[in-house]
Amino acid sequence: MPQAVDLARALPLFGVAATRGTEQAAAVALPPHTLMRRAGLATARLALALAPHARQVWIACGPGNNGGDGLEAAMHLRAWGLNPVVTWLGQPDRAPADALASWKRAVAAGVCFADAPPEALDTQDLYIDALLGIGAARAPSGRLAEWLARLRASPATLLAVDLPSGLDADTGVLAAPATASKNPDLIAAQKIPTPANAHFSSKSRPTGPRHTLSLLTLKPGLFTADGRDACGRLWFDDLGVAADLVAAPPRAWLNPAPISTHRAHASHKGSYGDVAVLGGEGLLARGLGMTGAALLAGSAALHGGAGRVLVALLDGGALAQDTVRPELMLRRPEALALDTLTVVCGCGGGQAVRAWLPAVLAQAPCLVLDADALNALAEAPPAQAALRQRAAAGHGTVLTPHPLEAGRLLATSAAEIQQDRLAAAHALAERFQCAVVLKGSGTVIAAPGMAPRINPTGNARLATAGTGDVLAGLIGARLAAGLPPFEAACAAVFQHGSVADRWAASGALTADQLARALST
Repeated sequence: MPQAVDLARALPLFGVAATRGTEQAAAVALPPHTLMRRAGLATARLALALAPHARQVWIACGPGNNGGDGLEAAMHLRAWGLNPVVTWLGQPDRAPADALASWKRAVAAGVCFADAPPEALDTQDLYIDALLGIGAARAPSGRLAEWLARLRASPATLLAVDLPSGLDADTGVLAAPATASKNPDLIAAQKIPTPANAHFSSKSRPTGPRHTLSLLTLKPGLFTADGRDACGRLWFDDLGVAADLVAAPPRAWLNPAPISTHRAHASHKGSYGDVAVLGGEGLLARGLGMTGAALLAGSAALHGGAGRVLVALLDGGALAQDTVRPELMLRRPEALALDTLTVVCGCGGGQAVRAWLPAVLAQAPCLVLDADALNALAEAPPAQAALRQRAAAGHGTVLTPHPLEAGRLLATSAAEIQQDRLAAAHALAERFQCAVVLKGSGTVIAAPGMAPRINPTGNARLATAGTGDVLAGLIGARLAAGLPPFEAACAAVFQHGSVADRWAASGALTADQLARALST
């Protein structure tokens, strides 16, 4: 039976190669055609649960085995009284053996076939995307592209079988249909839809509820890059295949909710570590004041549970006290005992942070590098060498780049980073021998020699200035409390996103509010 994916659990995520290997192993162990029949039944059960009163059911079936799953689902839905209409791109003389068997079964069962999808778009309808699944090898074109664009534009409930057609199961990159249609609805549908039941965004075109039923395995692309917007609510069915048939290791894991910890009554501020934030270039240097970034990071470390938080602003001493947060202890940078502190470096640091980067890299036992510290690092090969040496010295480091900063560190573009976020995060972790948080939709956390994690929490309310500084400060608090860098990053990223997920739908979320909400 399909089950909603529990986003708070550590779940293994398998790429296309591992999924195909599992499929082949199961096919050997089971009677012929078993997996496709099970997939079709699972799809039909979920479809009926999602839209039991649908007036019109359209199942768009591709020429391969994903289409075969749709054909199997059509038979069950017809038997249950929903009268689906199937459009099939396959041909009996070219279809794979399993898909051909399902087509014959569907024809014999009296399933209604049509040459074109229905014209009307109604919110009471149910559409099923069984076009490509994991079989996408290139951007959709021709009739397949037209049908896919219509599916994406529909206000009806849409259920994707295995994964939305055109979505890369390994990377989460969604291919736009290459259609020449002049229909404005179809042209608009080239963009990734934002489901009503998925993650908040004001950028995308509203559509109906979106659901995806992942079969046999969960795939990384469902959770990162374009995946979260394209998939909507996620469901899973292992089709009764034993987990021991999965021979390959997971490509990644879903980042689970951190285990809650209890603070001992017999503790004091020294029990939870000292965090120093070094950043916040002032107005005097270039007329670009960024002290707020460092103060936000300090506030996050404070609300994240650090025992003491020191803020060393690179503003030439212009700010002597934060009257809003008097708990933050302001220091001149030269007054910091770097070798005794967990340091969060770079938040709003501008060009002024460059002078401090060598000392921070050499001395801080635990270090978070964010924002302008990363930009300085990308331009300084000696600093990169010093960063690599930190691991050998037993010092912990976490880098927190967004895609543009990651591109600078890897001498490529943000667009290239987004083409394979898992590979980019892994490359950064191996190159610099430290933990890496590649921010974005489905934030990726990586460390040398470990399978990366993809974070399931967070939404577009975090797309506002300062939220990255809050994350850096929160990671600093977790490091100061004694967590290893990778675990500190994983716990902080989950918590940071979960605050946004709990935020009232009608209210904007500022970085200051985000930092304050970390303690609730």
